[in-house]
Amino acid sequence: MNVGVAHSEVNPNTRVMNSRGIWLTYALGVGMLHIVLLSIPFFSVPVVWTLTNVIHNLGMYVFLHAVKGTPFETPDQGKARLLTHWEQLDYGVQFTSSRKFFTISPIILYFLASFYTKYDTTHFVINTASLLSVLIPKLPQLHGVRIFGINKY
Repeated sequence: MNVGVAHSEVNPNTRVMNSRGIWLTYALGVGMLHIVLLSIPFFSVPVVWTLTNVIHNLGMYVFLHAVKGTPFETPDQGKARLLTHWEQLDYGVQFTSSRKFFTISPIILYFLASFYTKYDTTHFVINTASLLSVLIPKLPQLHGVRIFGINKY
């Protein structure tokens, strides 16, 4: 039991993505990003879709796969300190509904970006590289793996 806290979770990072309304808030945030980028007068629609995709995937990579630890003091004796948010999500259980949602959302955004850029080669390569940069770290085979020792400590 955690004395003096408002939740019963040992590590609140494990369940935050299952909170009520978080998926709607996430989708609205991506939509707002797209609308803000569309309001910039010198960006064409294909550029805006590519920027939306790249900014979304960059943010997702940083917040889910690069940042480690928790913003909370947890009684787990430092176990969460060495894990990324993706590895902490749902206590590391694979294929939960929140993991599926955060895996499928960049894919849907990629399909939308590819369609609205009319599969232009330049945009297609940029969007594909951006998609792979967030999908590969989500693979269950890479759970806890640090490639070339990057982000090991």
